[in-house]
Amino acid sequence: MEQGELLQRLVAALEDIGIPYMIGGSHASIYYGEPRHTLDIDVVADVRPEHIPSLCDAFPFPEFYLSVEAVREAVARRGQFNIIHPDSGLKIDVILPKPTPYDMLQFQRRQRLPLTPEREACFARPEDVILYKMIYYREGGSEKHLRDITGMLLISGAEIDQDYIARWAGELGLRDIWEAVLRRLSQE
Repeated sequence: MEQGELLQRLVAALEDIGIPYMIGGSHASIYYGEPRHTLDIDVVADVRPEHIPSLCDAFPFPEFYLSVEAVREAVARRGQFNIIHPDSGLKIDVILPKPTPYDMLQFQRRQRLPLTPEREACFARPEDVILYKMIYYREGGSEKHLRDITGMLLISGAEIDQDYIARWAGELGLRDIWEAVLRRLSQE
């Protein structure tokens, strides 16, 4: 299975079941910025207990590995779980939305964009992808997040609301990282 096929299958399953979602992480940064290789799909999905049987049916064993217990625990704790396609090694990280003011706003701001010529999907807005990339950079220090942000600003900069980013960067304790990104961008 190719990554694009897995993403389309995920979107179809979430929409058929009625689970609100948004594609984030690397796939969203690639959508708004520059291409790069990634082995996982990050999706924020508001999975509820009543969705669990249908979600597990959509990704059956042995084609997929999806732990019912991990899904139940993630739903109860608003955490995350994985869906793995063992034959390809591809992984989907399903992250439950957190009940913080920023996370709730981010989820409300999601937008439908073309995924393929035949299908649209819900994506995190570019500003929110950038903010989360800064959070991930702060937590792990991986340079790939800063490269993704720079690529997004170079490709989609005219459509990105930098005032929104600056305001939330201040509230989320990311101001220094945002300022460093802007300095880096001015050197590109």
